[in-house]
Amino acid sequence: MSGQIDTLPPLREVVERHELMAKKALGQNFLFDLNLTSRIARQAGNLEGYDVIEIGPGPGGLTRAILANGASRVIAVERDPRCLPVLAEISEHYPNKLDVIEGDALKVDYKKMLQRPAKIIANLPYNVATPLLIGWVLNEEWPPYFESLTLMFQKEVAERICAKPRSKSYGRLSIICQWRCETNIAFEVGPQAFYPPPKVTSAIVTLIPREKPLECDVNKLERVTQAAFGQRRKMLRSSLKPLGGAALLKKAGIEETKRAEELNVEEFVALAREI
Repeated sequence: MSGQIDTLPPLREVVERHELMAKKALGQNFLFDLNLTSRIARQAGNLEGYDVIEIGPGPGGLTRAILANGASRVIAVERDPRCLPVLAEISEHYPNKLDVIEGDALKVDYKKMLQRPAKIIANLPYNVATPLLIGWVLNEEWPPYFESLTLMFQKEVAERICAKPRSKSYGRLSIICQWRCETNIAFEVGPQAFYPPPKVTSAIVTLIPREKPLECDVNKLERVTQAAFGQRRKMLRSSLKPLGGAALLKKAGIEETKRAEELNVEEFVALAREI
């Protein structure tokens, strides 16, 4: 069932009328199930009084759910001009509540557009999902301009974001995200929810910015995680040799025989501080 959240036509009908075939080159997989898009919108909590940033709205299934769930305004960034007429129909249905920006989500200055507190909710295009996430998490100002991130990723990426030490998914992305945010996989979404169905399962991840992350230089943390996980099977005294090796580990109070996947976020921050 696609559900009924407003009086606009069902998504499948909208897509057929506008001949909107998802483009692989744009990382598109459209969500048709409005019950599911409503669940994603609800996962972000109360939306009343918030501006919501959405990336890659496509035919607008999630956009409609965010607006139906009470968002004051949605700022939707879409680079596929074929989707603009569909989004214009949604805008007409929700007057003065939808601003559509045609452009590259990686190049938009979101903070400039906000009029009130913000949340980011998106079924991210697969090909830009990780760069967008890293850009948000490494935002220069902290606490950042958004109160939460509710994002759809391939399950494998979601697991990397939320992974704990000593697991195979644990790596640079885990450290960077968990250093600045509390991360959680809210629920999984099967391929059948999309059109066309991808070959992988997806998952919704929530990231809540920490008010006071451990003090650390972002660039140094990136350098130490890159060196450590670049050779994750080696002991840290070897993989971190370019940054000081055994001497660096001693200063940070970490055993030199440990491997990258054994250290927690606090220990990586300690290493970054000693570089």
